[in-house]
Amino acid sequence: MLDTLDATAVRRWCAGGLVALKRHQGEIDDLNVYPVPDGDTGTNMVLTLTSAQQALAMDLGTLPEDGHTAHGHALRLMARGALLGARGNSGVILSQILRGFADAVAAVPVVRGRELAAALRDGTAAAYAAVARPVEGTLLSVVAAAAHSAERADSDDLRAVARAAAGGAAHALARTPEQLPALARAGVVDAGGRGLCLLLDALVEVVTGESPERPTPAPRPVRPPATAVRETGSEEYAYEVQFLLDAGPEAVARLRDELDALGDSLVVVGDGSAGVGTWNVHVHVNDVGATIEAGVVAGRPHRISVTRFADQAAPVSPAVAADGRAAVVVAAGAGIAGLFTGEGATVVPGNPSIGELVDAIRVTGAARVVVLPNDPDTQAVASAAAREAHGLGIKVSVVPTRSPVQALAALAVRDPGRRFEDDVIAMAEAAGACRYAEVCYARREALTVAGPCRPGDVLALVEGEVHLIGSDLTDTCAAVVDRMLGGGGELVTLLSGADAPDGLADAVREHVERRWPFVEVQAFAGGQPHYPLLVGVE
Repeated sequence: MLDTLDATAVRRWCAGGLVALKRHQGEIDDLNVYPVPDGDTGTNMVLTLTSAQQALAMDLGTLPEDGHTAHGHALRLMARGALLGARGNSGVILSQILRGFADAVAAVPVVRGRELAAALRDGTAAAYAAVARPVEGTLLSVVAAAAHSAERADSDDLRAVARAAAGGAAHALARTPEQLPALARAGVVDAGGRGLCLLLDALVEVVTGESPERPTPAPRPVRPPATAVRETGSEEYAYEVQFLLDAGPEAVARLRDELDALGDSLVVVGDGSAGVGTWNVHVHVNDVGATIEAGVVAGRPHRISVTRFADQAAPVSPAVAADGRAAVVVAAGAGIAGLFTGEGATVVPGNPSIGELVDAIRVTGAARVVVLPNDPDTQAVASAAAREAHGLGIKVSVVPTRSPVQALAALAVRDPGRRFEDDVIAMAEAAGACRYAEVCYARREALTVAGPCRPGDVLALVEGEVHLIGSDLTDTCAAVVDRMLGGGGELVTLLSGADAPDGLADAVREHVERRWPFVEVQAFAGGQPHYPLLVGVE
């Protein structure tokens, strides 16, 4: 048991929290308020905290040079690592909680109960400040309850305050469905809040030596692995396979030998864990099935991506405009990436970390960069990356695109003859004028605003809300386009996904040409995961 939180305890807390998040990663991913296949909060929090642990490991044993205490130095390393590795809204908010926590106690000689409560209060303030429109019933509510319970404990006893914080967070998590109707309809608690509860329970275990017993939310059915594309490859092998793998070193060593016999361009890197860790596996092969089976034998593969090189567009080197401007776009899908590189943009694969976006911004060599995130969860990451880049002397503006079709509309109006600020405004207006829709298959039963759905139903989401539920993919795609054009429109953009059946985009285009003869239609093979069709209407 500990009376104070020292640097060693900070490192143990980070390691223990990461172990807990990995153990419950799939469960948290499945706490998705919509029955669509792209919930990845657990994965984002694991990757964020993995980056924090790596930052601590790289600086093991060094002494602070900024006048801060050893525990403050460790906490700041942890927060900085989390920031650079943050993915998605949950990752960004978690990094801000850790930053506020670290700032509060960096110069405090000893961290006992009241100091821990103050750190949680400052972490809560930093988290709320990072969100433009805070929503209760989310991770924010859970961290606020943890801070409030810690302060109510009114004690210097570190153990008592840590227990109070974790208990308050657990109670707040259970109440999230009462605060957010979408959670109540789906019958789940907030995913980010669940992750934070695990992290606070890990803190309790570090300072008390006891593991709190909490009820586990009912698990959701495991979703089939999604496919996503990343890069070009060798001519000898037809496919690139990449996935994250939770496994031990011995199993990974055997996996290396098996994959080396199946293909080339093999790269396997881990997070440095002594036991079961997370590994990033990349290989070029002809037998995709055997590759994935080898991963299953070795451990738990997830975030699987498969690329057929023949489907990829030739890469185009991003160009920096004569006046020192550039564009960085987040995209998942070879066809979509090809469209953006054709517009001279630097493309970053989907679900990037803050550090990866900052690297992409720097690589452009431009003094002024516009970033198009193309996903609601990536907007927070893009904004944080813009702040980081500002510290490097690069002016970055984020156009809050929520779909690739909005980014295409924004890039189409770029004009080097305008001032950079005016150009950003024009791009934002073009993106805002482009309505977007996504069509996918339901993965589980849920009650949506369009009514109840079952696994296998076709869902059409307009601006992020389920508007149509159907049984036939082509009919539902055509129906959602009709609904969108009913509000006006001159140009329809169709992006077919990696798992779209042959002829889907052509069938929808023919429908629009018959039904709406004065509307222009353009269709591309996007190759995006999860969604057989993305639709944009301008």
